[in-house]
Amino acid sequence: MYSANYVANKVEELKKSGNPLQWVAWQIALLCVGWAYVFGARGEYCTPANRRARYNGTKEGKDKDNIKSKCKNFDGTGSCSGCKWFSGGARTRFFDCRGFTYWVLLQVFGWKLMGAGATSQWKTESNWKAKGEIATMPKDTLCCLFVRKGKTMEHTGFGYNNETIECSAGVQHFTTRNKKWTHWGVPVCIDGTVPTSPTPTPTPPTKPTLRRGSRGEYVTLAQTQLIQKGYDCGTYGADGQFGAATEQAVRSFQHDHGLTVDGVIGQKTWAALDSTEPAAKYTITIPHLSKSQADALISQYPGSIMTEERG
Repeated sequence: MYSANYVANKVEELKKSGNPLQWVAWQIALLCVGWAYVFGARGEYCTPANRRARYNGTKEGKDKDNIKSKCKNFDGTGSCSGCKWFSGGARTRFFDCRGFTYWVLLQVFGWKLMGAGATSQWKTESNWKAKGEIATMPKDTLCCLFVRKGKTMEHTGFGYNNETIECSAGVQHFTTRNKKWTHWGVPVCIDGTVPTSPTPTPTPPTKPTLRRGSRGEYVTLAQTQLIQKGYDCGTYGADGQFGAATEQAVRSFQHDHGLTVDGVIGQKTWAALDSTEPAAKYTITIPHLSKSQADALISQYPGSIMTEERG
C-alpha cells in the first residue's frame, strides 16, 4: 500500500509525463487502492484525531460504528504502529465513495466535483460534459459511475476501459465492471480544461436620493457635477448642503435633459449627471474692468470663475 506522500509526488510526476490527464487520474486512483473507507470523508489523513472528527459528525448507525471499530487507536492513547493504514510508519488517506472521486479529480485537474453526496453530484448538471445510462457509456473515457436505487444515487466510483475503482470496503480495483452500475457521467474537466464561472458584472452602488435639506458627500458630488455642466448652485457652490439654489439647478438640469422636473436627484437624474459631459469652458480676457463691473458680468453667467491679472 502506498503512502499519501508517495501518491502526492506521483500526481506531479505523472502530470508532467505528457499523457492525457484522464489517464493520470486513473493511475492516481489505482495508487489509492487499499486506503480506508470513512463515511463523509474527502481525503483527510488517516489519523485517530481525524477519525474522531468524522465519528462525531456522523449520525448513529453502521457508518458511525465502523469509523470507530476499524481504528486500532481510536482514542489516541496508543500507537498506529502495526495498522494496515499506517504501513511502514507512513500516513494514508481515507474517503467515502463520493469523497474519493471528488479528491482524485481535485488533485489531477484542480477542479471540484460539486455535490454533498452521490445524488447531488449526479443532479448538478454543471458537473458533466455528458452523462447517460450505463449501456451508452463511452469505452475509452474516464467516467464517474453511479448506482441508482429508485430516485437516489446510492454509490459512485470511477470507470475506465470497462474497469472500475471505487471506495466502499476501502478503495478497490475491479478489472471488469460489475452489473450494479446503472449510470455514467463524464466530468467537464476531463479534457484538461477546467471550466470557470463567468465573472459577474459588478452592480454599481446605488446612490442615495437627494432633495432639499439633504447634506453630505453625495450632495457635494451632485453640486460639483451640476457646476461642471454649467448650472449655478448658489454663492457657496459645492458646499454639501442641498438648498434652494441647488434645487433650482437640479430643476434646470432635469428640464434640459427631458427628465421629470421635481428638483429631486433620484436614480435617473444621477444617471444623467454621470453620463453627460461637463460644459465647455472658455477663457475670456476683458481688460480695465473695475471689481464691481466684473462682479456684475460674472453674475450673468452661472458657473463662471473670475481671475484677476496684475502687472
